[in-house]
This record gives sequence, structure tokens and C-alpha cells, in this order.
Amino acid sequence: MTLSDQSKPEPRPFSAVAFGPDGRPRPLDKYDGPMLASSQGSRRFHIMAKPAGSTCNLDCQYCFYLSKETLPQGPGAGRMSDATLERFIQQYIAGVTGPEVVFSWQGGEPTLMGLDFFRKVVALQEKYAKPNQKIENDLQTNGTLLDETWCAFLKEHRFLVGLSIDGPKDIHDAYRVTKDGKPTFDKVFAAAMLLKKHGVPFNTLTCVSRISAKRPLDIYRFLRRELGATYMQFNPVVEYKGFERTAPQVWDAMKLPKQGDPEARPGRPDSVVTEWSVDPEDWGYFLCKIFDEWRARDLGKVLVNHCETLVAQHLGLPSQLCIYGEFCGKGLAVEHDGGIYSCDHYVYPEYKVGNVHSGNLINTVLDRAQVKFGYAKNETLPKQCRECPYLRDCWGECPKNRILRTAEGEPGLNYLCSGFKRFFAHAIPEVERIAADIRKRGVQPQARM
Repeated sequence: MTLSDQSKPEPRPFSAVAFGPDGRPRPLDKYDGPMLASSQGSRRFHIMAKPAGSTCNLDCQYCFYLSKETLPQGPGAGRMSDATLERFIQQYIAGVTGPEVVFSWQGGEPTLMGLDFFRKVVALQEKYAKPNQKIENDLQTNGTLLDETWCAFLKEHRFLVGLSIDGPKDIHDAYRVTKDGKPTFDKVFAAAMLLKKHGVPFNTLTCVSRISAKRPLDIYRFLRRELGATYMQFNPVVEYKGFERTAPQVWDAMKLPKQGDPEARPGRPDSVVTEWSVDPEDWGYFLCKIFDEWRARDLGKVLVNHCETLVAQHLGLPSQLCIYGEFCGKGLAVEHDGGIYSCDHYVYPEYKVGNVHSGNLINTVLDRAQVKFGYAKNETLPKQCRECPYLRDCWGECPKNRILRTAEGEPGLNYLCSGFKRFFAHAIPEVERIAADIRKRGVQPQARM
């Protein structure tokens, strides 16, 4: 029996009667909808692959993923086997019926798998590709292992690279160091020059920490002028103190601080977050300064994730970032052992939803548990969020950051709430003018994943 015979792509059949965990029939509801409708129209979802798991050649202090190696009942350390790789690729391509399948290779550090692994990736994608379906690859890397051979391969096979770089040397080297504490900036900068030399498209991924949030223009201007970046992603570092063992939403909600409490900001012994987590007020300041620089100098020339999606949303398009979407759950993660998790920020045993070796990937994506996970982003919003004028710009941002209570004591408030409010109040009037100009010129914007 071939691998393809073992992994039929169609969702499991089921009758009009649904059954609960106890085996008893129950009424159908909205959480059954995606499975019921799975044969109608196109199916689109995204899987982030972690072929090297949490293994990395760096020891970035703020990394949320290194601890997965020692997480009890977690994926542990390991490398993705050829059998797991083939089963994942076959099931992913079979499960997506939309016009495009996007493979995202992340970590840890995925380049530790070596070039031969990625040659197998390309060969397997060609083996299982469906007619008229576009297959794309992106690779998130710290860049320190890239060389001429790597870059030639990435160019030949049209990989989009996400390069992790936090800004100029002193900012980057504050947290992004090797296992023996040595700085990495020079190697990462050299990797960027190699990618440019070979014509490999790359985005910059910049983590914004408690230190770097105070220097937005130094970071932006370095990325733009010295690195030549034209697509910038800025991710706020927010880590619940104890994240190494405690999964999001598993914490005791009534023990979380209220917005405005001293514990709701970093830098105190009893803070709810790690000392390197960005301060909410500084995050708002950072976004405002980045927006102003982008608007004044680079509108139409540089794509900045938080700016671009805000314009798109005010044009009536869906959010281009999952964090600003009304629902989530369509961006899962597969670990080196084939384990499937609700999201790469939810790689904890409580959120393990399947394994490519024991089921069909599409059935896992459409499973009731995963659908409920996606709906929970909206359903668990506190009253303060539902009454907020920026609700449709934010939708409570990422649920893993909802580690505060409102002033009334209701849980589920985003740690970065005050910063986002500052940003939206500052940027939206100008965003509306940009959107109006786009409409006036008759430009037809396209939704992006």
C-alpha cells in the first residue's frame, strides 16, 4: 500500500447527527459548520512546519520556543524524519483545495536540517502537486548559516526568506546571541547582503522588546537605509511569566492583574510578564513613530505589517495579519514528530490536536476542537473590548497576550491594549485619507494571506 493510499485527502464522512465525547447524540451547531461545508467551495488553511523543533544554534533570551525542548509532554527535541516529511507534504497539498499552498518552514532554526532536507522538500512537493495549484515556500531564519550554496538554492526554488534582525548592531546583539553568548549581528547582516546578491526576496522580522521599543526610528531607518528592506514585520515581545510551562488561557484568570496595576507592566519582581517584554505604552509609541516615518517617506514603497493591514482593513478587506482577524484557528503548527498544534504560540500538550501519522491533516483542521479554538478569539472578548471604538481594527489582538483583567475585573484583556489604542487613535485619521485616495484613483486592492 502506498503512502497516498494511506492518506486519502477527503474529510471523514459523518451523518446529520453529531455525537459528543460521551458518545451521545447532540444538536449540530456552528462549530460543526466547517466540517459540514468542507466539500463546498475551496479549503484554505496554513500550516507552520517546525522540522528541527525548538533546536537552534542561537540562544536569544526572549525566544518563546527554545523551552519546548524540555516542556513536559511537549514535542521534545528531534529532527523531522523523511516519513513524517512526506506524510505532511502529501496531506497538506491534498487538504488545501484553494489555488495556492504556502509552506512555512520555521523553528528553532530550520536551516539546521541542512540543504539535502530542503531538496527533499522540493522533490516531494513536485511529486504531490495538483494541476493548476501554485506551491510556495517561505523560510524564517536567523541567517547565520546561510552561504552561497544556500542562497543559490533559495533563488532557484523561489523561496521567500524571513530574516530575523532586530535593528542596528547594539540593539540586535542585546538579545540575539550564540549559545556561548557571542554577538550575531555581523553574520546576520552578511546573510542579508548574500540574499541581495543572489536576488532572493526577503522580509525582515524584528522583535520589539522592552529595550528596543524606545528606539523606533533608529530601527526603521537602519532596516530601510542600511539593509534596504522593503517589507518589514515588527513583532512585540510579550511573554507571560511562566510561559515555559504554562499554556495560554490555562493560567488562573482571577489572579491576573488589572489594567493599570503596577504588575501589568514589565520591570517589577511581581510583573505578569518577563523583564524583556515590551511595555504597552512603549509599544504604542513605537507603532506611532514607525507609522509616521512610513507615511512621510515610504508609502507605496515599503510594506510595514501593522501599517499595511490597517489600510487594507479600512478598505474593507480582511486583516492581513491573524492577530487582527476576528477569528483565528486557520494557522496551525506541525512539530518535528508530526504532532499538530492549534498555533505555534500554543505548542503545549493542552493544545495538541492531532498527528499526521494518526489521522488526516484536513480532518484535524476542521475538527470541532480546533474550530472552537478559532471562535474563542471572538467569544472570549471582555465587555470593554466589545464596546471599544477600535474593535474592528484589533479584535483583541492575539489571544496569547490576553493576560490582564479590565478595571471591572473581567479577564481576557490584551496586555498591549493601551498601546494599540494610542496607535489606532494616532494613525486611523491618516489611514482613512490613504484609503480614500486609493478609492479615488480606482485602485483595486487585493486581499493577501
